[in-house]
Amino acid sequence: MLELIGTTVLTAVIAVILNAAITIMPLSPVQKLTTVTITGLWIGLAVALATTGIYAATATPVPVVGIMVALPLLAIGAAAFLSSGVRATLLALPVPLLLGLNALRILPGAFILLLASQGKLSGPFPQSAGWGDIIVGVIAIPLMLAVTRNVAGSRRGLLAWNILGTLDLAEAVVLGVLSAPGSPQQMFGGSVGATAMWSLPWSSVPTLLVPFYFITHGIIFARLLQGERRTDAFAASQARL
Repeated sequence: MLELIGTTVLTAVIAVILNAAITIMPLSPVQKLTTVTITGLWIGLAVALATTGIYAATATPVPVVGIMVALPLLAIGAAAFLSSGVRATLLALPVPLLLGLNALRILPGAFILLLASQGKLSGPFPQSAGWGDIIVGVIAIPLMLAVTRNVAGSRRGLLAWNILGTLDLAEAVVLGVLSAPGSPQQMFGGSVGATAMWSLPWSSVPTLLVPFYFITHGIIFARLLQGERRTDAFAASQARL
């Protein structure tokens, strides 16, 4: 039953994220279609790999899942570095929207804790990842409202939250790697560890949601840096007057 509910909820979360982000992005119809197509192919690949059981193979779960986490980050990072158009498109995503989408982390966090309560996850991974996502998601809600009212006045809080959210994801990835049963890197979790995260529907969390949330944190960091540069430029111009 939990798997059925998880499939429904996580699919809805992914659909909401994609619809919101792509709708808001300042892209032409052709560019939006291209983005949807590429994203759909990536989702299909992630699901197909999960159905083959390759994530759960004793010798390979960490490398394959690691590639699925890292590849979107590298691709988006490289595209943003090389193309001003891509940078402008990503930076056009409103910070309140990114915070609102991060609030959805409450749901996968809750599922991770439920899996742990059923003995399907063990070790420090589910407690850290589950509560971490819930805390980050809950804080994102009032912060989203504060940023909507006053972006400049919320800069410090936004930076602190963004660091917390990034560290939460990084810690979850590390603990997941160290909790993979049969892996040479395993240190925690015994025979259960993070095994449930290598099969559907839960594999969509590390392979699809984690990369997206890393990207949102990167965009927010860039927006904060952009704001600081504008402030410095304004101060310099005032000093010259």
